[in-house]
Amino acid sequence: MKIYLGADHGGFELKNKIKTYLEGLGEEVFDKGATELDLDDDYPDFIAPVARAVSEDPKGARGIVLGRSGQGEAMLANRFANVRATVYYGGDKKILSQSREHNDANILALGGDFVTEEEAMAAIKLWLSTPFSRKDRYQNRIDQAEELTKH
Repeated sequence: MKIYLGADHGGFELKNKIKTYLEGLGEEVFDKGATELDLDDDYPDFIAPVARAVSEDPKGARGIVLGRSGQGEAMLANRFANVRATVYYGGDKKILSQSREHNDANILALGGDFVTEEEAMAAIKLWLSTPFSRKDRYQNRIDQAEELTKH
């Protein structure tokens, strides 16, 4: 599976640590930036390329995007067809497994101001390893949402 990463200044340092972590696991990682810390950069420049890549390969790719809160990043990502982004702030990890099992989430947004490095790595490990349940009720909901949001 291909994993795309993107972050503005708010998630820059954590993104780089996640990249090293994922490469250490043998994952195929594509870093869409930022490639240097710029306190004046804007998250759409880095999140849109991740969302576009996942949109074009929703079954074979996943994305991890970061900012200060993760909210704007998820909102932007969810504007792309075939993208189902979820936000994680730390705490109960059940939201991570349910986002995969019930919604087949393919982008994980993390708030750099809200999760520690340890929490982020544990969240990513769980999120990447949790499969979509493939129950008809969940697939039907995804199909319905995709149909309702076609432009």
